Amino acid sequence: MQPMADMTRRAALRLGVGAAGAAGLFGAGAAWRPAPSRATGNFYPTLETGSFVSAARGGVETNWIIARPPGQTAALRPVIALHCKDGDAAWVMDLGVEEELAKLTAAGRPPFAVVAVDGGNTYWRRHSSGEDSGAMVLNELIPMLPEKGIDITRVGFMGWSMGGYGALQLGTRLGPSRTAGICAVSPAIYMTYFGAPAGAFDSVDDWRTNSVFNLAPRLAPFPLRVDCGTADSFAYATKSFIGQLNPPPAGGFSPGGHDVSYWQAQLPAQLAWLDS
Repeated sequence: MQPMADMTRRAALRLGVGAAGAAGLFGAGAAWRPAPSRATGNFYPTLETGSFVSAARGGVETNWIIARPPGQTAALRPVIALHCKDGDAAWVMDLGVEEELAKLTAAGRPPFAVVAVDGGNTYWRRHSSGEDSGAMVLNELIPMLPEKGIDITRVGFMGWSMGGYGALQLGTRLGPSRTAGICAVSPAIYMTYFGAPAGAFDSVDDWRTNSVFNLAPRLAPFPLRVDCGTADSFAYATKSFIGQLNPPPAGGFSPGGHDVSYWQAQLPAQLAWLDS
């Protein structure tokens, strides 16, 4: 385990340290402190955490994290960031979201918040088990955000791998009047049911119904960006999907694989695009 002096606040989140435990780890003189649920003084905390029991996920305690640029006093518009398979809300923040938001605001770009939430491995949609992490986002997480100082009039979506698939699905479900933009990064797109991992789809019919290829005609009104590494195992399927989109999306293919190194390298341009 890394020394306590070297532990970052996101490392504490990764280890599941609660507010009191994190305060003990960082000490009285540390720069980080547990984030309150509302604005403190004249600003909102740059990192705010909490949880709720999700009925849509079958009563699962579901963690959320809100990242804001520093020094914000007003309600910000959100980008809902969906993690990859086996990820969680803390995984999203590990990519460097806070730092990139601060850089954008320092460069004079309009500030916005990034909201991450635990979604399990159900591909951000309903399954035959009844668990529906997509409904959790649309019907539980987003309606909660105004009390956290977030303006949900229009909402952006981004996601990585399984989350990229989810961003396409949820942005389409929310509709073009409410969805400010969709950024799908290395989206987990399966050309066949049998090529998908166990648990991704309940059956062949489920795959047919929930394939992102079905979304292609409906995505035309949405600001859309799709990025994928040229060495990514999903590159072929992503090219096939992009080929069906009219107009073509922003983003594209660049050297890289299906990994954190590629995702971190692309994050600044993607957040800047979502801020446009």
